[in-house]
Amino acid sequence: MTNTLFENTEIAFQLKSDSELERAYFLFKMISHQPLVRIGTAATNFALKANLPVEGLIRSTVFDHFCGGINEDDCLPVIDNMYSKGVCSVLDYSVEGKESKNQFDDAKSKILKLIQFADEKEAMPIVVFKPTGFGRFYLFEKKGRGEAFTDDEQAEWYRIEDRFKAVCSLAKEKDVEVLIDAEESWMQDAADELVEDMMCLYNTEKAIVYNTLQTYRWDRFDYLKSLHNRALQDGFTVGIKIVRGAYMEKERDRAEEYGYKSPICADKKTTDDNFNRSLTYMLNHLDSIALFIGTHNEESSYLAMQLMDKLGIAKDNNNVWFGQLYGMSDHISFNLAAEGYNVAKYVPFGPVKDVMPYLIRRAEENTSVAGQTSRELNLLKQEKKRRQL
Repeated sequence: MTNTLFENTEIAFQLKSDSELERAYFLFKMISHQPLVRIGTAATNFALKANLPVEGLIRSTVFDHFCGGINEDDCLPVIDNMYSKGVCSVLDYSVEGKESKNQFDDAKSKILKLIQFADEKEAMPIVVFKPTGFGRFYLFEKKGRGEAFTDDEQAEWYRIEDRFKAVCSLAKEKDVEVLIDAEESWMQDAADELVEDMMCLYNTEKAIVYNTLQTYRWDRFDYLKSLHNRALQDGFTVGIKIVRGAYMEKERDRAEEYGYKSPICADKKTTDDNFNRSLTYMLNHLDSIALFIGTHNEESSYLAMQLMDKLGIAKDNNNVWFGQLYGMSDHISFNLAAEGYNVAKYVPFGPVKDVMPYLIRRAEENTSVAGQTSRELNLLKQEKKRRQL
């Protein structure tokens, strides 16, 4: 397979008008300057806290580029547009950092609504949520440390379990797949345990529930193998979304502060190797593992395609999905879809103010991931040039 598929900018940006192409170019140009991102982040936070009328500006620039809309209905044009080119959508309610019972119940209701929504739309076969969207971070952390809960905390934990069950059981009933995101390592053990219990309950015929494997953690390949062994013994299918990871600086800082070995791989190459080894393992066990490949990395995407070809896995096999974030790596998503692979874009949505922490993280990630922004800029520049001709 030639490694030139992702260079086709005509297919990559086919849905972007000339003005949207210009806006994307302008945005990534801004994001490529770290000091600008820092200043912009601080100014935006200040403006929103001070209730200055900046939502319209945010909405017409960074929000509309990286988000589908402020609610599900608002996202419909984006969903339909992408699906016309074979790219599905995973609506991601990107409201973070909530703490109260009502907020957790609201998040559960939102995901249940999204499952109903997905059930009616072929373009949305998958939903997603974060464990801490359904319960306090502190509880996951405490349970992971093996500490006993107070009676109130135990009751609270049962409510978290009930929220997970409500979502996973409706998903099974409607045949909609559920991706459960990974978070910081010091809460992940409890989340892993809970998600595995859901797999045991609901992945009896096929994968409905997916856990997330962050391969920038050096221990995750061993975790994957032990989970797979458990699944073979207990008779359920493993569902895994594989990503590199999103909390690197935070993880390293905490390990240093508390004096334990960092859970993060020593360097990028080790992370890449870990990702590719995990990917290879899962594609070789597709009879008992379903896989969602969440990556913006071209080499890993080519590797997956080559392995599928070599192992005789059909491009549209429902046990293999490729996924990227909305507003990024269109050269991977749309070219894969044009070749007939299963592709889904994560489409964040929510009120502008509530989605800002997500957007700020995206901007910061883009400045810190070497090459990400310059690659986007080069592709956009190439397409602008092609259109002028």
